[in-house]
Amino acid sequence: MIYPSLRDWLFSVKTFAAAMIALYIGLALQLPRPYWAMATVYIVSNPFVGATRSKAIYRALGTALGASAAVLLVPPFVESPYLFSVVLALWVGTLLFLAISDRTARSYVFLLASYTLPIIALPAVTNPAGVFDLAVSRTEEITLGIVCASIVGSVVFPSRLAPTIIERTDAWFRDAAFYSTETLSGRIAGAAISGARQRLAATINGLELLLSQLAYDHTRPDLLTRAHELRGRMQLLLPLMSALADPLIALYNAGSYKWPEGLEALLADIVKWFNAPLPAASAGHHADPAANALRERIAAMQPPPEALTTWDGALLSSALWRMKQVIDVWEDCRSLRIIITREEGLWRPRFRHWRLGGTERFFDRGMMLFSTGSTAAAVILACSLWIASGWADGASAVTLAAVACCFFAALDEPAPMVFRFFVATAISVLAAGVYLFAVLPHVHDFPMLVILFAAPFILVGTLIPRPQFNMVTVLVAVNTATFISIQDAYDANFLTFLNSNLAGLAGLLYAYLWTRVTRPFGAELAAARLLRSSWSDVALTASTRPIEDPRNHAARMLDRLMQLIPRLAATDDHRHPSIESFRDLRIAFNSLDLRRLTRKLGGEAPAAIEQVLDGVRGYYESCVNRRAREPVPAGLMSSIDSAVARVTAQGLADAGTPDATAQTSARHLRDALHALIGLRLSLFPATLQAATPPAQEASA
Repeated sequence: MIYPSLRDWLFSVKTFAAAMIALYIGLALQLPRPYWAMATVYIVSNPFVGATRSKAIYRALGTALGASAAVLLVPPFVESPYLFSVVLALWVGTLLFLAISDRTARSYVFLLASYTLPIIALPAVTNPAGVFDLAVSRTEEITLGIVCASIVGSVVFPSRLAPTIIERTDAWFRDAAFYSTETLSGRIAGAAISGARQRLAATINGLELLLSQLAYDHTRPDLLTRAHELRGRMQLLLPLMSALADPLIALYNAGSYKWPEGLEALLADIVKWFNAPLPAASAGHHADPAANALRERIAAMQPPPEALTTWDGALLSSALWRMKQVIDVWEDCRSLRIIITREEGLWRPRFRHWRLGGTERFFDRGMMLFSTGSTAAAVILACSLWIASGWADGASAVTLAAVACCFFAALDEPAPMVFRFFVATAISVLAAGVYLFAVLPHVHDFPMLVILFAAPFILVGTLIPRPQFNMVTVLVAVNTATFISIQDAYDANFLTFLNSNLAGLAGLLYAYLWTRVTRPFGAELAAARLLRSSWSDVALTASTRPIEDPRNHAARMLDRLMQLIPRLAATDDHRHPSIESFRDLRIAFNSLDLRRLTRKLGGEAPAAIEQVLDGVRGYYESCVNRRAREPVPAGLMSSIDSAVARVTAQGLADAGTPDATAQTSARHLRDALHALIGLRLSLFPATLQAATPPAQEASA
């Protein structure tokens, strides 16, 4: 067992102090529900100042939005309960859809607004004239908690978010060094490298939310920009290293081919450089001499034009070209890491490619609509059951059911988390009952109340910073504070307490059963949909259909792959689906490059390349139509080898010309050759151990 650290204890004491200050002020101001100010402190508090501030701001906006909706919607619809249920569900579903469409901290505005409306509106249906006062008082109570949490968190031993982001990136660098070492050694499968691949993707995905909170952490705009650029380079390393793996493995296994002198030493030195610590010197804008030396050795090892007519020569050229890309990206990552850590230095990117610069993210709109639609349907059914039963406290059941469904709507399988919500709430009911009926009757002043609250709330608070305990402990703290319902005078009724809290537990049990029935699919369905969407995009990249923005198209595919890797991790050790998905991405990127290059090439090469792309498009369209990965047609290999032969023959003719235009054409042809080799290796990985030289196939 790992005991709470000093930082965990400090966070817990600060949060408890802010909660008691908020509760005291709420009691002094005679707010109707001062315990909401106390609960809000636990909701918005975070060990890091930036995260607390961002959550506080967005919670205030979300509360105001939901409260305003309650004031506007309750009076005109309260006399039509079923119609009001539909209006309520539409609001919840729409705002929830907006929330899960935004993967930054800003999504909290819409998430909070989605379930704030039922929290305020449903208790007001019996007294619609008081909905305005209820909305105003709730906004005041929550704002009070937000202000107290923000001030205490910012003033008392503030903890910045930036060091945590640096710790996350350091862990990513360690995993990336291991992943690269294994790949450069010819190993691309196995439990260890699969685990590293999953951790790399998880770190990249987690940084997206953290970086959106970093702006509230007094971080300079230029450093924030560099942090986003670092995350982008971290994304690129995985597919680039995967693209390097196939030609290296083919070279390792090409028994008839003698490795050029110095290649093994070069790979060993690259591995050593990947595992080297960051330089102690500052000025991240200076070139890395080790990286420059590696690039010079790669350039010296490039095969001559006549060697490209052989399969082994083409493989070596492709491997060296991709090796340089990997070195460029790793140097960019190291330079950006130095600049962010030392908060100084200029950055000039080493890795440049025409596909860079896209900002679009991938969202599975179909799953999002289903998730939000099922939540809206849950609200309608819960309201209907409440109306039909006539249960006076049924509003609590509907409210907590809506909250639970909204909280976990973005998960592939929300039912287990809803059940944990139910368990945490049950614990809170028991704790609140003990305090309300056994402890509070003996409390006669506020200092005594603080003393009696201190031990359990501080102890629970030490577990909030830990991800594995965060949700349960926050819910226990928030619900316990809410269920005790502290007022300026003791007034507790056991039957009222039992009835209202049983209603809440019933609502959570209903939410659990609803999500279990309507969303039993788990990650398998989400992964299958992501795969089919990826295949559709690969087919698009190889087709003649226009792509509005190829850069955004590439960024969307890369983002989807980062979402897919964690979902496929459970089966990696058996079928290696992550490796297959990396190959899909490489096929798409190579197809995009070939589409762009065919407009710059002359001679017979463009027609041969178009035939290859047409075959790629047809293959992936068949995978989409049959909803399963199909065997690659054998004829596609012949098309690729024929295109390689055309490109190498045409490149040899241009390479001997001193004319600058001819040299540019030769460079484009070599890029086309590398893309075609990448397509062949990605589409036919089983041929990595035995390949016939493409020029010999064409001549035969």
